[in-house]
Order: sequence, then structure tokens, then C-alpha cells
Amino acid sequence: MDTAPTDAALSPDDRDFVTALASGLDVILAFDEAHPRMTLSEVAARTSMNRARARRFLLTLHALGYVRKDQRHFELAPRVLQLGYAFLSANNYRHLIQQVLEGITAESGESSSLGVLDGDEVTYVARSASRQRLMAITLAVGTRLPAAYTSMGRMLLAQLDDQALDAFLERVTLEPFTDTTITDRSALKAAILSARELGYAIVDQELDSGLRSLAVPAYDAHGELIGAINISTNAARVDHDTLLERYLPLLQEKARQIRANVS
Repeated sequence: MDTAPTDAALSPDDRDFVTALASGLDVILAFDEAHPRMTLSEVAARTSMNRARARRFLLTLHALGYVRKDQRHFELAPRVLQLGYAFLSANNYRHLIQQVLEGITAESGESSSLGVLDGDEVTYVARSASRQRLMAITLAVGTRLPAAYTSMGRMLLAQLDDQALDAFLERVTLEPFTDTTITDRSALKAAILSARELGYAIVDQELDSGLRSLAVPAYDAHGELIGAINISTNAARVDHDTLLERYLPLLQEKARQIRANVS
């Protein structure tokens, strides 16, 4: 009888690991804002595949409607959104979360998002955008950002146990995105532990100059972590006192609303 834990992740050399599926997903994930349209050679380089293998996956994804082909170039097709929507629709909180985020934007005038921890990054799974453009990149559902340098990321990292947090700190690459980016592992750990103790995280212009954000955790009625919700704003327009005195109570109220209504 197989006594292996049912929730244990397979290793790539396990006989049940489907390499072709993993490679197909790698091809989809190779496309991003900086690489929205690529040639076969570019896809092969970004996925570390040879051209023949990358070509088979691209043509298969094209046949299934997930990739569009224009002569020598490939790009993702709208159907790929179904993969993300499948995650959202499988969770009964999708509409409620969106309403909560839109309520935050309506009351604060700022953008608000729900993010989940995925590896060493935060993935945006719901978002309400204000009219203010805060970053050079466009944030949207599916956007992935370094967990170390986002308020949602630090809040989610604060939920990890000590062993998992130390493992993250050992493997993560710390990059100086701005002059205020924390690049010392001990300082980063201290910031995450502070978020754990306080119940909120503030990241001030570490990922992008002028971007200041605040996040709190969001739980369901059973106390299970759903993700983190945040408010992102312009540092020149909103100071720390406003974050703590006005926006933190708002986020905490909305987090309680989520917990009371998501089972």
C-alpha cells in the first residue's frame, strides 16, 4: 500500500510526473509583459528547450487555441485567460472579493488587490484599479511580482512557519530595484517578522520609486488564509500617517468583512 503523503509534491524524476505538461506550462509562462510576442528561437531560449521541442509545444498550444501565430511570431491567445478564471471561479469568494476591493477603491481613491503566494512571487488574483498610474508596468490579474518587495508578499511570507521562511530567505535573490530596497537578508527577515507581529506590512518605494503600499492578511470563516489584500498609492501623495490612521483601519474592516462572508 502507498503510504506517501497525499499532499507531497512530485519531483521531476517521479514516474507520475508528466514532463510534457510541465513543459507546456513553461511555454505559456515564458510570455509576459516584457515578452508578449516571440519567435520560436526566443521561446526556446526562455524555456531552455531546443527549437524542435519548443516548436512542438507552440504548435500544440496553437491547435488548442491558447497561442496565436503570425508568420514567425507567437503570442498568447485570449483563451489562456480561462486558466486563470478557472482558479477564480473554483473559489466561491471571487465576486465578494471583487466587491470588497472595489469598495476599498471607492472609499480611498486608491488601487486595491488580492494576492496569493506562489513560490517566491505574489500572483495578483483580483484587483480594483484607481485612475492613478502607480508603476511603469500595468498591474492586472495574473501579474507576478517578487514577494520580498511587495506589501502583500511580506504579509504572506509572515504567515509561513519559521522553517519555511528561513528556506525562502536562503534561496531568494535580493535585487536593488531602488535606493531604498532591502538587500540584506537579516533586515528583510526583520521586516517580515515585524509584519507577523503587527498584522500588517508596509513597503515603501522598494520595488518602484514613488510606490508605497500597505497589506493585511485575509482569512475565510474557518480561519484559513485566502491571501493578502492591499492598498497601493503614491508616496508623494500619501504619507505614513495616512496609511496607518486612515487606510489600515479600512483594510482591517474589509478583511473582517471577508472573514464573515467567505465560508
